[in-house]
Amino acid sequence: MQKADRLGKLPPYLFVTIRNKIREARERGIDVISLGVGDPDQPTPPHVIQALQQAAEDPANHVYPTDEEKGMLKFRQSVARWYAERFGVKLNPETEVLALIGSKEGNHHLCLATLNPGDTAILPDPGYPAYFASAVFAGAEVERIPLSREDGFLPRFDKIPEELAKKAKLLFLCYPNNPTGAVATLEFWQEAVAWAKKYDVILVNDHPYSEVTFDGYRSVSILEAEGAMDVAVEFNSLSKPYNMTGWRIGMAVGNSELIAGISQVKENTDSGVFNAVQYAAIAALDGPQEASRELMNLYKARRDRVLETLRSIGLNPDTPKATFYVWSPTPEGMSSADFAAAVLDKAGVVVTPGRGYGENGEGFFRISLTVADDRLDEALARIKAAFS
Repeated sequence: MQKADRLGKLPPYLFVTIRNKIREARERGIDVISLGVGDPDQPTPPHVIQALQQAAEDPANHVYPTDEEKGMLKFRQSVARWYAERFGVKLNPETEVLALIGSKEGNHHLCLATLNPGDTAILPDPGYPAYFASAVFAGAEVERIPLSREDGFLPRFDKIPEELAKKAKLLFLCYPNNPTGAVATLEFWQEAVAWAKKYDVILVNDHPYSEVTFDGYRSVSILEAEGAMDVAVEFNSLSKPYNMTGWRIGMAVGNSELIAGISQVKENTDSGVFNAVQYAAIAALDGPQEASRELMNLYKARRDRVLETLRSIGLNPDTPKATFYVWSPTPEGMSSADFAAAVLDKAGVVVTPGRGYGENGEGFFRISLTVADDRLDEALARIKAAFS
């Protein structure tokens, strides 16, 4: 029995590879500390859990979700309120907001909704590996544009070849950025929208780290840019600011035709998000935000300890204003894979090699801050001892 050809086009999924390495090392008796995967270690806020419990006890929520693939209108209204208050962006909850089973699902279904076999999708390099898989599943051709440290890991639209711009159908972006922690200004988004309009390209901002910010920085929505609603869709998630990765709840917002396209794919694919989870999400968005603010203080303290350690062993990472990642150059002369292997062998610690995010990730590695403080400090002490 043969699998579909499309599966043969996919490289091993980066985080599955990491999990396999962790398992193999632990089977050899190594006490492995993983700084490789961005999965919050803190609990979901109590008032969100209470909302879930209350809604789950109501038999009315035990059937297929309300409005199925679109999401409950109450949830979509909550998202619209949050976007208005947070970004000053007005959204019609009926046509410009869609509930998602996490933002990753939205990226995938957007590709199925917009890309035909042979169409071209432009992906950032380095970039989140799931974008590539989504484009491949849609039958698209993938082209990559480099992100460099010198340019703040932002694409240079003036350097995108004219031939590529003219044939492109969709451009994936992600700011605040995974894996680099880079951020984008409103001026950047205005430039991106102008470029997308000029070449009739669908513009995507994957925005799940919008609230994971430090040092007074506030992230910018692509939809704040003038004209963005004509060409853009933005994905967001409750996973990061509310420690809800396992709950699988997010949102797509933006251009109504793109939202309708994603919805049409979803209505033929899934039956939406469990109502009780949507009620919990409403509680998160509309409720007190103190827990989220405390969480960012926790991540900032962890970030600063990681930066101090890396600099003490001669590395020169930038200080990220957002995301719960630190993206650092490897030691001079070491590839990202070799350095990751050395960290695992010498310290029993897993870091993510930058090459897993694309060719332009070579020479870098990523550390996640979503590890309990005692384990993070142990990992940093091991790294310092091994490489000082």
